[in-house]
Amino acid sequence: MGWTGFAAIFAAFFLTHSIPVRPTVKSRLVDVIGARSFGLVYSVLSVGMLTLLIWSAGEAPYVQLWPQMEWHRHAAHLGMMAVCLILALGIARPNPFSFGGARNDSFDPARPGIVRWTRHPILLALALWAVVHLVPNGDLAHVILFGVLGSFAIAGRALIDRRKRRVLGASRWDALDTARKAAPRFHAPRSWPVLFFRLLIGLAAFAALLLAHPHVIGVSAM
Repeated sequence: MGWTGFAAIFAAFFLTHSIPVRPTVKSRLVDVIGARSFGLVYSVLSVGMLTLLIWSAGEAPYVQLWPQMEWHRHAAHLGMMAVCLILALGIARPNPFSFGGARNDSFDPARPGIVRWTRHPILLALALWAVVHLVPNGDLAHVILFGVLGSFAIAGRALIDRRKRRVLGASRWDALDTARKAAPRFHAPRSWPVLFFRLLIGLAAFAALLLAHPHVIGVSAM
């Protein structure tokens, strides 16, 4: 695959991630197929396009910018463990500041959990995922891939902040954010068993990714 094909798949990736979530487009799609079906279809599409994009980076012309060293993979392993734990603590929990929150009306700013550290744990995980994969992949195509995706995740925080401030109202958003920041950085969770279960899920996901990496990506993570 040449650079043109890589660029075309990159463009398709951003189109499939931006157009369906525009308020007008999303509302029409939800009216036609339902909210649950939209979430399922969009999730499958997102994973499929990301897989295709990663594959295309491996097929693009190889231009080395820096060589891979042994410590690069160790750093990637530690970083990916952190990514899995952040996702395990951030997914499907009350979070009125970001997308994909569950039961946001039950959010307790006095016990915000991982939201005390960042309003957008999912985007933080995506940015960290990009950085830890950038280190051991020093060829031009992968630098473009992970550099752009990491920058996209970082820039997305401001976009979501603006959207959520508009939805919640500036005064409500500011009050919640002030209360979140006032909470202790380390505090007792609502449920210790749920916390331990989430951490266990994160570690299990990390182990599964290590095992699946050579079969899905084509390169061993070890």
